[in-house]
Amino acid sequence: MKYLIVGLGNIGPEYADTRHNIGFMVADELVKEAQASYSTLKYAFYSEFKLRGRTVYVVKPTTFMNLSGKAVNYWMHELRIPLQNILVIVDDLALPFGSIRIKPKGSAAGHNGLKSIEALCGGQQYPRLRFGIGDSYPKGRQIDYVLGPFDKEEQLELPGLIQHAVGAVKNFVSVGIELTMTNFNK
Repeated sequence: MKYLIVGLGNIGPEYADTRHNIGFMVADELVKEAQASYSTLKYAFYSEFKLRGRTVYVVKPTTFMNLSGKAVNYWMHELRIPLQNILVIVDDLALPFGSIRIKPKGSAAGHNGLKSIEALCGGQQYPRLRFGIGDSYPKGRQIDYVLGPFDKEEQLELPGLIQHAVGAVKNFVSVGIELTMTNFNK
């Protein structure tokens, strides 16, 4: 069994610790725990490792968020991984900070990275882990909020929350989407 884990974010130091890059942060922790490392390959930072007898591929698209589908489409076909074995990790304004929701499919909900994946990978039929970043920004300041850093209190909680999300990813690989939803969507 093969799985493709996709952490969404933007490359470059100016985006490193922003809310929009939580997908990268979760992917980085997953790779670190597996004692693996990244290579820079076509359209992505790429890593692979074994987890409970399964091969796990992790990619962080280097295409920038709005073109994430280009990287996902390439790696999905290159590695011959079916859509149901792909898990996309993405930030979500509609969820309270730190909460996660795992779904087997769904809409892009206005998220440009997910829109790109939908357009280039055949629709909405792929699993995703939505990581809540909250929505405490003034009207008209959404972009600044999403591309801004987590506040001091959030930064203190972040390591444990990222750890929780990594647990959900490992659960997805080990037992599948349905049980992972039961175990983590609280």
